[in-house]
Amino acid sequence: MGYGWGMGFGWLIMIIFWGLVILGIAYIVKSLAGGVKKEEKDTTPVEILKKRYAKGEITKDEFEKMKDDLKKE
Repeated sequence: MGYGWGMGFGWLIMIIFWGLVILGIAYIVKSLAGGVKKEEKDTTPVEILKKRYAKGEITKDEFEKMKDDLKKE
């Protein structure tokens, strides 16, 4: 009769197992919720510039100058 010592380090294996399960779930949630959208990933510098101009972050003169600089590259 084992007197309660039959599992040995089974408790440690269970802690590791559940830790891996929790890490796996956290990874899946993070990749689904925080992933970069395809349309954001495929934007060009000119499109970003247009969005900044549309939001009012830059003036028309700044927009034109930056656009010309980008076209030179």
